[in-house]
Amino acid sequence: MDYRNFFTGRPTSEICRDLIGRPFYYQAGGKKIGGYIVEAEAYLGIYDRAAHSYGGRRSQANEGLWRAGGTIYIYSQRQYVFFDIACQEEGNPQGVLIRAIEPVWGLDQMLMLKNRGGKDGVLLTNGPAKLMQAMGIKSRNWDLAPLADSPFVIDLTEKKPAKEIIASPRIGIVQADPAWAQAPLRYYVAGNPYVSGMKKRDWVDDHGWL
Repeated sequence: MDYRNFFTGRPTSEICRDLIGRPFYYQAGGKKIGGYIVEAEAYLGIYDRAAHSYGGRRSQANEGLWRAGGTIYIYSQRQYVFFDIACQEEGNPQGVLIRAIEPVWGLDQMLMLKNRGGKDGVLLTNGPAKLMQAMGIKSRNWDLAPLADSPFVIDLTEKKPAKEIIASPRIGIVQADPAWAQAPLRYYVAGNPYVSGMKKRDWVDDHGWL
């Protein structure tokens, strides 16, 4: 996969939107676990008050954002881990957070391993920490690795078309100033039940795909 070109050379918000509908999975033991990306958020670097790199912050914890586009940035909060991908050229710390997937591959394994505590249905992968648990990822071991050299795959040769992709404010951004808290940098498939926080009344039978 030509990840370097995909994750550079255009606005991070555009990259983020382009990820919607792409297959995202983890390969382990000859099997793959994952699904189609239905929700993602863009973070725009040193000027973005919601970004981990705001103001030029750089540390061992967020080093992945500072690396070349296509580098994995896995961060942790409490006992949970989250999957980001650096965008732009090295030294321009922008990135995309994968927030939710519609599971397709390895669903039985997700349930058998009880990676999500025995939860199934939309609760399995409708959030950034949930999808990592469902894949069985519980550490930052692959932080800083180039995506191409990792067991994670975003298939750039395939894209499931959505009827509508919504742009909205990112979730849980409360410490930023209003301009950044309300910036429409979260993208998701309209009506897809696996989108985090999607109300059941808003689900559609075809999950929002063409």
